[in-house]
Amino acid sequence: MTTADDQIAAIRASFDARAPEYDENAMHRALAASVARFARVPDEGSAVDVATGTGLVARALAALHLGVTISGVDVSPGMLSVARSALPSAEWIEADATSLPVAAASIDLVTCVTALHLFAEPARAIAEWARVLRPGGRVVTATFVSGGHHGQHAAEHHPAEVPYPRDHASFATPDRLQSFYTPVGLRIERVATWVRAGDRMLIAEAVRV
Repeated sequence: MTTADDQIAAIRASFDARAPEYDENAMHRALAASVARFARVPDEGSAVDVATGTGLVARALAALHLGVTISGVDVSPGMLSVARSALPSAEWIEADATSLPVAAASIDLVTCVTALHLFAEPARAIAEWARVLRPGGRVVTATFVSGGHHGQHAAEHHPAEVPYPRDHASFATPDRLQSFYTPVGLRIERVATWVRAGDRMLIAEAVRV
């Protein structure tokens, strides 16, 4: 039986290996830029990018919002090393999404892009977003509607190539996403659809009510 710790370890190893080439992925770069434009954060506010990887979203936010204090959290030290080199002014934290080393009610914006489907305990991670957000603070996510590892992607038929489970379906519609948000006091207020080649994404903004 795979435990949450096993899944985190497998994800860490996989993304450590991908770190040197991760930024070459044009889809991830374009999506990060779109999410940063979609997100709303106050001037002089604070943002945490959860499962930040190489910090593409955090870096895009920093370029658009010069006064915002930005942190990125990830389980992969290899990905964080790339992020740290690209944006040394941000704070880069190695931690699991279900236990953010961030004070309660201290953050204006939480982002999480192409990662919810990887979390072993997504409800716990989302509860952490609610905990760290100030009242009126916002969450912006990007989740797969189609593409990624949906359908008949070859890797789905070769377990060695997919060392951890993935759950796209639970986050593919606003209603499904809202079902995770309601228990922790988050309400979706805006959505957008983002499409590139075979990938179709739901970008959603929720407010802490």
